[in-house]
Amino acid sequence: MRRTIMTDGKINRQTGWLVIRRVAPYLWPRNQREFRVRVVLALMALFMAKLVGVIAPFFFKAAVDALAPDPSAASPVFMFGLGAVGLTVAYAFTRLMIVCFNELRDVIFARVGQRALRTLAFRTFQHLHSLSLRYHITRKTGGLSRVIDRGVKGVDFLLRFMLFSIGPLILELLFVSAILFTIFDVRYLLVIIVTILLYVLFTFRVTEWRVQIRKRMNEQDTEANQKAIDSLLNFETVKYFGAERREAGRFNRSMRGYEEAALQTSYSLAFLNLGQSLLITTGLLIVMVMAALGVQSGDLTVGDFVLVNAYMLQITLPLNFLGTVYREIRQALIDMSEMFNLLEQSPEVTDKPDAGRLAVNNGEVKFDNVTFGYDRSRPVLKDLNLVIRSGETIAVVGPSGSGKSTIGRLLFRFYDVDRGSIRIDGQDVRDVTQRSLHDKIGIVPQDTVLFNETIGYNIAYGHHFATRETIEAAARAARIHDFVEGLPEGYRTAVGERGLKLSGGEKQRVGIARTILKNPPILLLDEATSALDTETEKEIKESLNEMSRGRTVIMIAHRLSTVVDADRILVLEEGRVVEEGRHEDLLARAGRYAEMWHHQLAEEDHPAVAA
Repeated sequence: MRRTIMTDGKINRQTGWLVIRRVAPYLWPRNQREFRVRVVLALMALFMAKLVGVIAPFFFKAAVDALAPDPSAASPVFMFGLGAVGLTVAYAFTRLMIVCFNELRDVIFARVGQRALRTLAFRTFQHLHSLSLRYHITRKTGGLSRVIDRGVKGVDFLLRFMLFSIGPLILELLFVSAILFTIFDVRYLLVIIVTILLYVLFTFRVTEWRVQIRKRMNEQDTEANQKAIDSLLNFETVKYFGAERREAGRFNRSMRGYEEAALQTSYSLAFLNLGQSLLITTGLLIVMVMAALGVQSGDLTVGDFVLVNAYMLQITLPLNFLGTVYREIRQALIDMSEMFNLLEQSPEVTDKPDAGRLAVNNGEVKFDNVTFGYDRSRPVLKDLNLVIRSGETIAVVGPSGSGKSTIGRLLFRFYDVDRGSIRIDGQDVRDVTQRSLHDKIGIVPQDTVLFNETIGYNIAYGHHFATRETIEAAARAARIHDFVEGLPEGYRTAVGERGLKLSGGEKQRVGIARTILKNPPILLLDEATSALDTETEKEIKESLNEMSRGRTVIMIAHRLSTVVDADRILVLEEGRVVEEGRHEDLLARAGRYAEMWHHQLAEEDHPAVAA
């Protein structure tokens, strides 16, 4: 059952601890001795830095006392034979050692942190590819990328500060409090405790308020980013309709909301910083006044006054840091909870535990009483029975919404059927692994989308271990080799985002070459030539016919002229097969197919009359 870590953008203590528990294994990875050793060494370096940091102010005090007029006020450190200059050098050395131990800690831990980020980013990316087509149809790419980006950064922050901030801060406060209580008296400790409690209470209360403001700012940021990416991906459409100003206006409205939220964040931050400074300064003032009175009465030395001041400043810095850490941890928990909610999304289609590999010997495909609907209350396919024999080419035609493309999606098992079964050589597609199923089916879609890489890379996508020779052979079979060789960079020519540097026909040929290289026994042609002009369609059709030899082929078509050579044509209407036969037989029957055929002829010859 899927658990949602965060609801309505709010994260409470329970869900916060749940997120932390999800992150902890990345800090202490199982069966990774090297990384565990690194964590231990980093903690040791951290402890040494804090220990030296507590000792350092004593050298400062001793140096001041050494310069005092009254030699009797000298620090016991003089037993080491160090004068004022030596003590000053020793103090400087301890400060340097603190920096060295902290840097050593970061160097040791860097590999652990980077491995955790890479592992989590890899898991998230892999999980997104495991989710169903239904999820990816409804997702917003821009917003999704921001959620992942913020989530990974949040994990980086939390990993570091879980290990290097919260615990060490408490340890340092305990050290300093114990020293002040031992060397001075309980009044100093009480002032520090009250100051810290008031500071922590104020910080937590105000930060909780700021978290909600920050959440609204993130939502506006995500919305603005989504609109920007969506607009840029549809650059041509924007130009076609002269909608540049309209798109800029949409983006500006989203950014205006972000601006308002960002201003509230800045104002609330100023209030938080002012309140924190007031509390810290008040506590510092009280302690320093007490120490000054002690010096005047002769109970304390000038060095003691300096020591109290040094320790108060040493506490002040981590306390200010605590405010920042808490704010960032709260924000990191929200960012990570959004990403972990993605990881909690259960794939709609999964392999059975005992699923085997699909074995295709003949390539017979059978739809047995298949009923399916994207919404169960509105079935797209209704009791569909269809048998495609080995090596047969069938065409599925019909009006828009009749369920043609759904057949291809179900064959690839992007969705599971609501009722019935789909079998390949007698094997139910639900009983085999999705990986093996996809390996045995090739597709040439209506719009071949290419990666923003080279032509060679896009063709080689059909086979992971493709060589230059096999790539060129596939390109020749798709009749695109001569075109590629004529380019200045040949197969290293970049195709641009989504292949926009190539024409529609060129993209289709690259897609055909990619599928030829895959060499699948079953082939799906989903409106493969419907977006092309007549001359290009004829050339592409020849390549498709050549690729189809010896394979089981399913052609999904809107343009009937592309299916006249099919072994069988199925007319689909409202999710059911209403006619079936060869082209000539269906025309002679003068039924639904003949009606569609004559209507398309009329559209091509006399568009106005057809309309």
